[in-house]
Amino acid sequence: MGRIVSVQPVTPILGVIFRDATVVDDAMMWVEHLMGDVDLVSEVWPFDLTDHYESEMGAGLRRRFYSFDPLADPSLLAHWKVQTNQLEEQAASRFGEYRPINLDPGYLTGAKLVLASVKGLAHRVYVGQGISAEVTMSYKDGGWLKRDYTFPDFASGRYDEFFGKVRAKHLELLGARA
Repeated sequence: MGRIVSVQPVTPILGVIFRDATVVDDAMMWVEHLMGDVDLVSEVWPFDLTDHYESEMGAGLRRRFYSFDPLADPSLLAHWKVQTNQLEEQAASRFGEYRPINLDPGYLTGAKLVLASVKGLAHRVYVGQGISAEVTMSYKDGGWLKRDYTFPDFASGRYDEFFGKVRAKHLELLGARA
């Protein structure tokens, strides 16, 4: 019979899609109260490999990622998504736009990058509070593996270096806890 063991803590991450950096600065103040202190910040990339959000957010979108400290319990994922959705709604009210920002919480382990979603598609697993989770990429043999459902910008490899840094820091922190 299998043995139930304590869950390993994860590194919280957040993907942000935006046009105006002012909206990001405003949201991040609240996100840090939710997910922890910002640890690593990616460069800003154009969000140009799909037009998926253009109809609700406009053209000229960009994306940035954040990782947070301290390590956290992965069961917080649904809570993070519910709360970041509320932050998106508040930003829409404050900035007078339909959707000025997209906040995508998730977490990273040594083996995978997991993202939360309100859309329960076939490859996603329900985790509570109306939220599902997907393994967007997994890590094996020194690289990030993409799935056929992996978003085009993740599948392009442009974020691999940043997630590699987050992964290395995550493993370092786990080692320090052992």
